[in-house]
Amino acid sequence: MSDVISDDYRILQIIGRFGIKLGFGDQTVDSTCASAGVDVGTFLTVVNYVKDPAHARIGEMAEQVDVPALIAYLKNSHSYFVDFRLPGIRRKLLEAIDLSSGNRISMLVLRFYDEYAQEVERHMMFENNRVHPYVETLLQGHLPTETFADIEEQYDEQHANIEKSLGELKNIIVKYYPSDSSAQLMGEVLMDIFMTDEDLHTHCHMEDTLFAECIRRLEHDVKQKGGLPVEDSSDEQDESSAGGL
Repeated sequence: MSDVISDDYRILQIIGRFGIKLGFGDQTVDSTCASAGVDVGTFLTVVNYVKDPAHARIGEMAEQVDVPALIAYLKNSHSYFVDFRLPGIRRKLLEAIDLSSGNRISMLVLRFYDEYAQEVERHMMFENNRVHPYVETLLQGHLPTETFADIEEQYDEQHANIEKSLGELKNIIVKYYPSDSSAQLMGEVLMDIFMTDEDLHTHCHMEDTLFAECIRRLEHDVKQKGGLPVEDSSDEQDESSAGGL
C-alpha cells in the first residue's frame, strides 16, 4: 500500500475517503483493505480511475465495483469537500484579501467563492438525498417510482454548473485581483483552488461515468428479476402482515 501512495500522492485522498488510516506498515493493498473493512475491488477500481480517468474502461470497471462501497466512498468525498476543503480555502482567502479597504474586487472574489461553495453543497445534498437513496432502493430489490433517466439530466447539469462557476472565480482572481503584500498568500489560495478543481472534476466525472453505469446496470438487473415498485412492494408486505394477523 505504501508503494501505491508513493507512486501517486492523490491516493492519500482516496484512502481517507474509504476510511483507511495511515500507519499500515508494510501491509499489502489486500490486507490493508481487509483490516479496514473495505472492498478491495472497489478500492483498486477507484484508484485506477483517478490515475487515468480519460482512459478508464467503464464497462470493465463497473463489474469490479461493490455499489454500497462506492456509495460510501462518494458520501465521504462529499463530506470532505463541504465540511473540510471548501471552508479551509475560504479561511485562507479571508487572510489573502483586504476587505477593510472596501476593494470592489476583494468583495467580488469573496462573493463568487461563497456562491460557488453553496452551489457545491446544494449539489452534494441533492446526491445524498435523492441519488443515493434511489440506488439504495434498487439494492433492496425494489424499483423506485422514477427511473435514473428521470434524474440523470439534472445530475449532469449540476456538475457542469459547478465547473463553470469555479472557472469564473479563477479568472477573476488571475485577471483582475491587484498585486499587493498578500500576493504570495493569494497565490497559495489559487493553487488550492486549482487542486480542488482537479479533484472535483475527477469526482464529478466518476459519478457521470462509472457510478452512472453501475446504477444503470443495477436498475436493469432489478427489472429483469421482476422487482416491484416501492409502493407496490409495501402494499404487498402490508397485505401479508394483515393476513398473518
